[in-house]
Amino acid sequence: MSPQTPPSADPGASATVLTDRYGAPSPWRRRGVLIASVAVSVLFLSWLAWTSWLHATPAVDSELISFDVVDDHTATAVLQIELADDSVEATCLLRAFAEDHTVVGELSFVPDPAAGNRIEQTVRTERLATSVESIGCTAEGQTRPR
Repeated sequence: MSPQTPPSADPGASATVLTDRYGAPSPWRRRGVLIASVAVSVLFLSWLAWTSWLHATPAVDSELISFDVVDDHTATAVLQIELADDSVEATCLLRAFAEDHTVVGELSFVPDPAAGNRIEQTVRTERLATSVESIGCTAEGQTRPR
């Protein structure tokens, strides 16, 4: 048996032994990984900010305020429609449903910016409607009704 040598008290000596045995990492590798990580993080955060802003500020936004079933073939709806500016051309869609949840009337219309934000529309139905739903409004470049 050979006598064991006690571990060195110098921590730098063990690092030197490991470096001699396995080789030292390239000096640029750590810096390169750090720079690449920062670049990817900045790109991701920029994309996230742009996406958040784009979806938070749509060209058109609408909300159904109220509806009223007038008779067997008519229902009215009052909508609040917010356009980003007067040049936005939006298309809105209303649907009227019967008691058995079938669609009995549908109205697609283009809101007039000069009419103001509150718009009342009349939906013609094929039979008595029990509810009116606003599907929403879309503008150019806006894929999801709002």
